[in-house]
Amino acid sequence: MTSKIWIKVESDNLDSIKEIETQLRQLVQMYNLSLEGPIPLPTKELRLTVRRTPCGDGSDTYETWRKRIHKRIMIVKGEDKDIRNVLKMRVPADIHIKVKLLPVSS
Repeated sequence: MTSKIWIKVESDNLDSIKEIETQLRQLVQMYNLSLEGPIPLPTKELRLTVRRTPCGDGSDTYETWRKRIHKRIMIVKGEDKDIRNVLKMRVPADIHIKVKLLPVSS
């Protein structure tokens, strides 16, 4: 029976996402599955601006920190047992993955 899974990958480290993409491509080729993507989603940017001197003395100086969150979507289609083997891949600690099972149209 064929299945279709939707994989969403999120991380603030772009190199880790690229590593997961290449690892997933290799597994898809090894098990003869079909892969759609990676489809890049808009990068979310978190900004934090704080005042340098908390007491209020001195000049008004501020610091700004930014964190960028990169996202990709990949869709894998194939046999159930092969997809289970693909989902057993190792994932670095700084990556968040969401997996959904999609309906397959005959």
